[in-house]
Amino acid sequence: MIVIGGGVIGLTAAWRLAERGASVVVLERGRSGSGTSHVAAGMLAPVAEADPQEEQLLRLGIDGARDYPQFIAELRERAGLDPGYLRCGTLMVARDRDEAESLEREHHVRQRLDLQVSRLRPTQARALEPSLAPTLRGALELPDDHAVDPRTLTSALAEAVRHDGGRVREGAEVQALEIDRDAVQGVRLASGERLGGEAVVVAAGVWSRGLAGIPDEVQVPLRPVKGQILRLVDPSGPGLLTRVLRMRPTYVVPRGDGRYVLGATMEERGYDTTTTAGATFELLRDAMELLPGLSELVLDELSAGLRPGTPDNAPVIGPGLTEGLFWATGHYRHGILLASKTAELIAGAVLGGQSVPDVVSPLRFARELSLSKLEADAG
Repeated sequence: MIVIGGGVIGLTAAWRLAERGASVVVLERGRSGSGTSHVAAGMLAPVAEADPQEEQLLRLGIDGARDYPQFIAELRERAGLDPGYLRCGTLMVARDRDEAESLEREHHVRQRLDLQVSRLRPTQARALEPSLAPTLRGALELPDDHAVDPRTLTSALAEAVRHDGGRVREGAEVQALEIDRDAVQGVRLASGERLGGEAVVVAAGVWSRGLAGIPDEVQVPLRPVKGQILRLVDPSGPGLLTRVLRMRPTYVVPRGDGRYVLGATMEERGYDTTTTAGATFELLRDAMELLPGLSELVLDELSAGLRPGTPDNAPVIGPGLTEGLFWATGHYRHGILLASKTAELIAGAVLGGQSVPDVVSPLRFARELSLSKLEADAG
């Protein structure tokens, strides 16, 4: 069994497959965890990002967040490493009257969806996080939204895969899938090596769309969404912020040890991963308005990554139209949150032929393609 992609999604899927007795190899063209997962902030925030127009996806995210502590406990035991999970909660904050009114609307939305949320006066929010600026106009507390460090998470996942008998091959770039008579036969590497396998899980993030050998009619539509992100360090240690802080469109994620992640832009720029002065300025300006102490931190890293987005921004998980081909990509902003849930769905589909929810099924795009073709033929 072959998993293409050694990020959080691919490694978690491979671990769950290996755990259930499957013979699994992960093929990663670089180092495991060096792609989009390496850049991700690691927010586990289904409540903060709740959208009433995407309730099915919201419920999937809430299930994923609820299961995360158990997932982390199992991973820590299996890998013998700390995956970097922080049960910190989240504050959504407002800087001015307009944002305070918007925050009130966000509060009503979450109440209507029966999500855990509390309205805080500025003094209450500053009592929880004393480093917040006195100009704060209001806040919402979301106790069930937490965070994890994707870099330590991927290291732990790779170790867990190996512990349960799977293999992680780095520097193994897949050139093409080999498909014969509408069934997967294996893959061909850039080195010329061929690996046979009756099941292939495509978990290569935004690069999944470019894999050769997959017929156009069974491809899934993916687009790259660029995100620029900063990493900062407090030389004096932790204490500036203990909760995730979200102010549209910016967030600050504490790691619990004096490190902080500040992000992230949303840019439709194709496969461009350059970092820009303008984006850096805007991220720092927005964050420092509510967290002035951020200006004293040391800038450790500036980077950019590519989120894999689909037309409806929901992930693609499960079997497609080709026998033996399974998709685990398109997670957009929710890859870290949905890693464990995705792995469960993939393991169930690959090993037990179980169905997946319609909201994430690759077949939803096949149906759209068929309808478009019928309309075109009729026209």
